[in-house]
Amino acid sequence: MPSVAFAPALTRHVACPPQVVDASTLRAALDNALLAAPGLRSYVLDEQGAVRKHVAVFVNAQMIRDRAALDIALQPEDKVMVIQALTGG
Repeated sequence: MPSVAFAPALTRHVACPPQVVDASTLRAALDNALLAAPGLRSYVLDEQGAVRKHVAVFVNAQMIRDRAALDIALQPEDKVMVIQALTGG
């Protein structure tokens, strides 16, 4: 089963330990992982279920480019990492 981890910058105020989740897509993996920390959901995902601009999601160290298309297929050995994105100019 895929694993999902949230960076310390995101879990500083809402604890959400790394998890192994039963999911075949990235969306399902995020949904299942966020069940452990419902307060983190609105920080990571917007009202339409897309990844917010200040958050970056990586699957096996590759950043996803499309924040709304989260139906990316996952394999059991995949690793998902959710971090706070750097912004600015």
